[in-house]
Amino acid sequence: MSTVRTCTTGLVQVLREDPDLADAVAADRRDQAIEACTARALRIPAGSWRQDDSGALRDGIALLVLEGLLLRRVGIRGRYGAELLGQGDVLRPWQPEDEAGALAPRVQWNVLEPARLALLDVEFCRQFGPYPELAERLFGRAIERARSLAANMAIVHHARVDVRLHMLFWHLAGRWGRVRSDGTVLPVRLTHSVLAELVAARRPTVTSALSDLAKRGLVRSVDDTWLLSGGPPGGLAS
Repeated sequence: MSTVRTCTTGLVQVLREDPDLADAVAADRRDQAIEACTARALRIPAGSWRQDDSGALRDGIALLVLEGLLLRRVGIRGRYGAELLGQGDVLRPWQPEDEAGALAPRVQWNVLEPARLALLDVEFCRQFGPYPELAERLFGRAIERARSLAANMAIVHHARVDVRLHMLFWHLAGRWGRVRSDGTVLPVRLTHSVLAELVAARRPTVTSALSDLAKRGLVRSVDDTWLLSGGPPGGLAS
């Protein structure tokens, strides 16, 4: 995967791009907040992302994903865990890892689908100062990301890879899925290699497990999306 760089593309109205964030502001003040809260927009093409070589992030406090799909890989002595990130997630990729710790993890970022992000900097914080409810919503996003990681950890502890995959698909569908008459569609392009990273398995094993899930009518690939039939596994039903 080729290495890609970040480029700036002007200003964006953050709350207009992120309606859930706008909903945190009372209706009688929402339009004013939408107009007031702008941020620099960044674009990142698909590829291996080295954000540390971009001056565009120099003044950043955080990044808000507006579009796209990113994979964060964390490696320790040749073993990797992975986290899938997309619209609505709050990132701080330039924050140093704990290199002084005993394990010194290695982190890699891959942009799976071209991404557009808002750079939340000091100026943006000044703009949303009159709307403290936005800070609450953004902190909530960080907590949701931590909870999602904990769920991923629980999923990969299941012995069978087909069970891990089935649970992972429904876990992702809880966020990005759309219900239609023939099932729940997960409109996210995930290769077998990426799925293997997310469920801590080897790619050939994932391919075999996906074939088994398709034969059982539970999960199948349809036009770069995933179609889930029936309901989620019992452990995720709540």
